[in-house]
Amino acid sequence: MPQHELTGHAAAPGIAAGVLVELAESRAAARQAGSPAEERAALEAAIAAALTDLAALAATADGDGAGMLEFQTAMLEDEALREPALEAIAAGAPADIAWAESLAAQTAEYEAAEDDYFRARASDLHDLAGRVARHLRGETEAALPPGCVVLADDLTPSRFLATNWAGGGIALRAGSKASHVAMLARARGVPMVVGLAGAKADGHTAAALDGGAGVLWLSPDPATLTRLNGVRASAAQAAADAAGLLYLPARTATGRRIATHINVADPAELDGLDPGMCDGIGLTRTELLFPASGGLPDEDRQYAVYRRIVEWAQGRPVTIRTLDAGGDKPIAGLTVDGESNPFLGLRGVRLSLSRLEIFSVQLRALARAAVHGALKIMVPMITVPAELEATRALLVQAVADLTAAGIPAVAPPLGMMVEVPAAALAPEQFDAAFYSIGSNDLTQYVTASARDIGSVASLADARNPGVLRLIAEVAAYGKRAGREVSLCGDAAGDPALTGALLTCGLESLSMAPNALPLVKAAIARHR
Repeated sequence: MPQHELTGHAAAPGIAAGVLVELAESRAAARQAGSPAEERAALEAAIAAALTDLAALAATADGDGAGMLEFQTAMLEDEALREPALEAIAAGAPADIAWAESLAAQTAEYEAAEDDYFRARASDLHDLAGRVARHLRGETEAALPPGCVVLADDLTPSRFLATNWAGGGIALRAGSKASHVAMLARARGVPMVVGLAGAKADGHTAAALDGGAGVLWLSPDPATLTRLNGVRASAAQAAADAAGLLYLPARTATGRRIATHINVADPAELDGLDPGMCDGIGLTRTELLFPASGGLPDEDRQYAVYRRIVEWAQGRPVTIRTLDAGGDKPIAGLTVDGESNPFLGLRGVRLSLSRLEIFSVQLRALARAAVHGALKIMVPMITVPAELEATRALLVQAVADLTAAGIPAVAPPLGMMVEVPAAALAPEQFDAAFYSIGSNDLTQYVTASARDIGSVASLADARNPGVLRLIAEVAAYGKRAGREVSLCGDAAGDPALTGALLTCGLESLSMAPNALPLVKAAIARHR
């Protein structure tokens, strides 16, 4: 068949070519329902079988893959996840329908999430929904052939981990570059393109894709394959060259020192990572400690997690962001339901200051953990100085209360996220110990375009001159005031943007750990 080229969005760089496998949406087979007691037993048995599946996958996975499977296991073991389905079964619903509807409702809350860790939660729930449903119907999931190019609406993390991708790749009609599958693909070098709406095999049996360019070819011709092989060889050489820089301090071609930190969404991500590869942790997202199903962690549990992260860093600075819930990150029992525009509503520090009984617990845990290393506290969604000052007063009070109770605690440096344009335009109004630019939200607000909406995703670009100008102005103020300015959004981990960010005057970047080598290489080329 003649070559057919389709353009989507880059999700994981690399070149893939092989047999094309199109995954169709599975259609549920008819299932004979029993009594409520029988249906409850059937669901419990299906969940137990799914847990056995996950244990088998986890036994062969490592690093972030094992962590994701452990997280799925914890979710599936959580009674709060299955409770709505069990209630529906007690009311007379068949187990498969009750399970599907209850999981769909929980998944829907996260489907539009921008941030990687919350998009990943939606993907995990979808994965668990399908796995348990297959056991209820007595179905099995067919293995994908090694080295194939998969075309599908979306792909679950567990199916990704169960597939031999050597030479193959992923092409999704939907999907997100912030999903768990995309993170896994980037970590394992599996090329991936998303946003290929309407793509179909239509008789094509072979495919090739360029994950860095976001392009898929069906029935690629010899000239295309030859060109892609050249791209692959060049990328392999660049990666080999960059690998030697991982444990070296990042410096530009003129000797300018650039601090390179890592972002952490889950403490389990640190397992197997050597702190010597970075200058510390520039962003710790605490939202994962507050699961969607409820069960807000107490002070001791938070303290233990924060302490673990600080001790991993071995004296390097660790920046922990206070709870950034709301908007596309709802948390049962905490966030406000039904806001007309949640992205502009009660989220971030606004929500924390409205729930002092929760915010004070977090600040106490952070003050206790600061005794064990160079911990810094960063406050999200700061819009006016009063929000930062209110947080400072709560922190001072938390330290005083802990000290009076004989519990070791110190007040860490208090900084702020710069993601609201009002803060970026006037950073001098805020008495922050440091500033960290959140490029994702800043770009979204400056360009008035959500990057999770495909029709406007191209507008939500950190290269926009207006965004870069604000970044440069914040960096310039930081130098004048003698205060650190970092950038911790997705832009920090994109080597194609490194030069522009350094030109803006930034001297500190925080990114996903696997982005470090290529970003350090991009820094070394910059003059």
